[in-house]
Amino acid sequence: MINSFEKIEKEAIENLKFPHNEVLSDKDLIKERSSELNRALALGNLEHTKIKIYFEDDQARKQVETTVWGVTDKRVILKQGVVIPIHRVHKISL
Repeated sequence: MINSFEKIEKEAIENLKFPHNEVLSDKDLIKERSSELNRALALGNLEHTKIKIYFEDDQARKQVETTVWGVTDKRVILKQGVVIPIHRVHKISL
């Protein structure tokens, strides 16, 4: 699955369009994503560790390597106010 994601730079995310539908259908995967996001937030704030976020916009699946600065109930916040809607995130990894 991970090989089917196109790598992009964080700065390109602000130009993407995100549909409103959820990319995950399994409730366990949604819970796992939430746990991964909280872990990524802790690593980003404490150690400035970059993680990989696998997500999908309205065109294709994409992957960005970045530091997570914040997580709200609906968005992942990256540096410079760049955001990715949580419902469009497939997976997070170190």
